[in-house]
Amino acid sequence: MGRGQAILKTEEEVALIRKSCMLVSQTLGILKQYVIPGVTTLKLDSIAEAFIRDNGGVPAFLNYQPIPEMTPFPNTLCISINEEVVHGMPSKSRVLQEGDIVSLDCGVLMNGYFGDSAYTFPVGIISSKKQKLLEVTKRSLYKGVEKAIEGNFVGDIGNAIQTYVESYGFSVVREMVGHGLGKSLHEAPEVPNYGRKKTGMKLPSGLVIAIEPMINAGRKNIKTAEDDWTIYATDRQPSAHFEHTIVVRKDKAEILTTFDFIEKV
Repeated sequence: MGRGQAILKTEEEVALIRKSCMLVSQTLGILKQYVIPGVTTLKLDSIAEAFIRDNGGVPAFLNYQPIPEMTPFPNTLCISINEEVVHGMPSKSRVLQEGDIVSLDCGVLMNGYFGDSAYTFPVGIISSKKQKLLEVTKRSLYKGVEKAIEGNFVGDIGNAIQTYVESYGFSVVREMVGHGLGKSLHEAPEVPNYGRKKTGMKLPSGLVIAIEPMINAGRKNIKTAEDDWTIYATDRQPSAHFEHTIVVRKDKAEILTTFDFIEKV
């Protein structure tokens, strides 16, 4: 994921990516009202797929196959509950429960360009520990975005995220990282959520990347479930995931996705 040469985007390409990102953001906004106790994860998935297709997009994750030996991903959304970090598979047997936290990760392909975003929702009333994890993880995303400006380095993004979340006693997943995107869902560079300042690729204007902290309440260690996709925290402590697609600019990153559709009153 994210290997090879980074591809800078023209303003015309950024405009197309922005449209895909808007549809992703609207999809997550639509889903908010359905994130309630008793709903199946497959129900959320079917709502997302219908909305994306009705608005001229194609689900980016559906049948995605990063390497030939992996089973293609069978769904529109990655839905990861509690200790699941990312890439959870929707099913009709998986039902949201009061007190869960659930990450909805959504990608869209439209006009030849991808958009990608994720948000971790509370299901009903959640514990104070989970609430703090959500707040810190989301804030860490914006700490990373602040560093995504021309002349900084990929390591500056990861360092900002890592420093912030570790100050609260949480841990950064190492194996799963953010990425460039455009005509491909995963392009160079990889964007880790940890690292040292002034290391990695120097950030140029016009670079489009997805920044996506995946933060565990307990230890950083993860495992892959038997389904080949679902990644979970080995200590079974909760995990949170927030993601924006952004474009690097000279003085301030431009965020192409938005949480406004989710968070509007």
